Amino acid sequence: MSIKIAIHGKPFTGETKSLMEDLWADIQAKNCQITLSDVFKAHLLEHSFDVEQIPAYSSSTGPHQVDMAWSIGGDGTLLETLTHIGDKMIPILGINTGRLGFLATISPQEVSQALDFLIEGNYRVEERGLVEVKTEVDLFENKSFGLNEVGIMKTDTSSMIVIKAYVDGNYLNSYWADGLIVSTATGSTGYSLSVGGPLVMPTSDIFIIAPMSPHNLNVRPLVVSSDTHLRFEVSSRSQNFLISIDSRSKVVDSQFSIEVQKAPFPARLIKISGDDFLQTLRNKLNWGLDARN
Repeated sequence: MSIKIAIHGKPFTGETKSLMEDLWADIQAKNCQITLSDVFKAHLLEHSFDVEQIPAYSSSTGPHQVDMAWSIGGDGTLLETLTHIGDKMIPILGINTGRLGFLATISPQEVSQALDFLIEGNYRVEERGLVEVKTEVDLFENKSFGLNEVGIMKTDTSSMIVIKAYVDGNYLNSYWADGLIVSTATGSTGYSLSVGGPLVMPTSDIFIIAPMSPHNLNVRPLVVSSDTHLRFEVSSRSQNFLISIDSRSKVVDSQFSIEVQKAPFPARLIKISGDDFLQTLRNKLNWGLDARN
């Protein structure tokens, strides 16, 4: 059985070109029907890959009529691929040619075997909740959703910002801090973790509200249901602040009110046998490792 795969990848260097050539040979050997993102196809052509006859899709509108999408790079590339997919419900497989790889967990050496599993249907699809941002102006061009987190941050290095937070219309707190992160369960191993947020099983229906460098010893991260509606009002001496969704960001003025809620559609991630979150924690973060165990 032939499967239809949309592929997006990050730019690679001359040093890693041989790795990409081996990976590409594995994909072609299985006679899959391939479509490439326009930006990735252009990059492959620049590096003399024979992809002239392979169709391409627009990164702004995303692929159509494919069985799955592949992300070749690191976690950032997978997050970028997700913006191509949007609400199309196309499952994504992450191939890790980067460093850490919490989301992109398949190594290039495992691609041939992974393709066999996919052709045989020997895989599962895991749904992950997304976070969505709503503002008066469309800041992110109809792609106001993220898999990891929303960040509200100061734009300069000197003064803090004040973020008034409301949960389902009820006043929560005024955070005097460098910023605030609203993380999904999937994002608990990312930016949220670095500011003291908890680790959470990635399929949990929660948000983590985690302040960045708060000027108050009594303020700690808070876990709320992802069904809650969050609203934030920001004041800043510089009259502006930064809002980010995963790796995308915009500078806005402090008159903006920001609403954060669960997106109406999930991300769908392909998991091959042996791809286990707890094992990934141990392998990537040395979590729970103890010489006595």
